[in-house]
Amino acid sequence: MTIGLVYAMPGEIETLLTDETRTPIRTEAGVSFYQIRPHIIACCCGVSKVNAAMGAQLLISLYHPDLVLNAGVAGCFENVPIGTIVLAEGFVQHDVDTTAIGDPVGLVSTVNQIQFPTADLPAAKAAMDATGVPYRTGWVATGDWFATDTPRSHWIADTFHPLLCEMEGCAVAQVCLRNGVKFMAIKSVSDCLFEHHDFAFNFPAAMKDLNRVVMAFLTQLTKE
Repeated sequence: MTIGLVYAMPGEIETLLTDETRTPIRTEAGVSFYQIRPHIIACCCGVSKVNAAMGAQLLISLYHPDLVLNAGVAGCFENVPIGTIVLAEGFVQHDVDTTAIGDPVGLVSTVNQIQFPTADLPAAKAAMDATGVPYRTGWVATGDWFATDTPRSHWIADTFHPLLCEMEGCAVAQVCLRNGVKFMAIKSVSDCLFEHHDFAFNFPAAMKDLNRVVMAFLTQLTKE
């Protein structure tokens, strides 16, 4: 099984890289690709939905992965410890709104769906259980907006009922859907939206275990 990993920020992929893998094997349209293992390719695509979609499509077109996994940090609608690991159940796009022409809020045209479930959730949960790492599961809201404690955050919570909010995951999910590629995601909580946390201060703590968990998860998932 060939696996592709999609990260938004250099700080998210940094702890995944070693001296042997730190040099990109190629860069296309500003997206850098890294050979993590013979069957694992990672890319760092940049923040936001367009960058994430570009990175995911390039990854799929160039390397034809059987599975794409998006990993990174996210804000949480609940007050949980920084660094809490979350296995995503699925994604929505909170900033897609064509209600003016009669669509339900969040409906993504072309694919005509609101929810983008992740693939093989029972198998993913079994793999995560096998790592022995405590984790949560939940839905994630994606949009081109850095979420803080504002009326919009409360609207997202009330409308979509997600556990997390971030800026890339559903874009990757949509690209995978259109390419017929399985999609999963693992996130680490960097801030709690209604607790006025400092994202920059919390980022190292959020990233402390994420990539170790990602690799342990993939090891379990791909066991014969």
